[in-house]
Amino acid sequence: MNLEARIKPISYLKAHSAEVIRELREGAAPLVITQNGEATAVLQDVGSYEATQEALALLKLLALGQDDIAAGRVMPLEGLADRIRGA
Repeated sequence: MNLEARIKPISYLKAHSAEVIRELREGAAPLVITQNGEATAVLQDVGSYEATQEALALLKLLALGQDDIAAGRVMPLEGLADRIRGA
């Protein structure tokens, strides 16, 4: 993704909002919006936002699992079925 091509001032968004939304809906890369020369917002379609949030949630679960392993909060796989059944 060529990020430089996807950086636009807020005035561009104001003048081309319908076009920007259409492009995002059709799969265009997220658009970085600048204000006073500084990046202030990122616009992306809902589908890619949801996918990003799901990926972050999975990464958080992995990190929590790694923390549990590092802290010794693990049990052997052997006997799992018995532990689940409460035996």
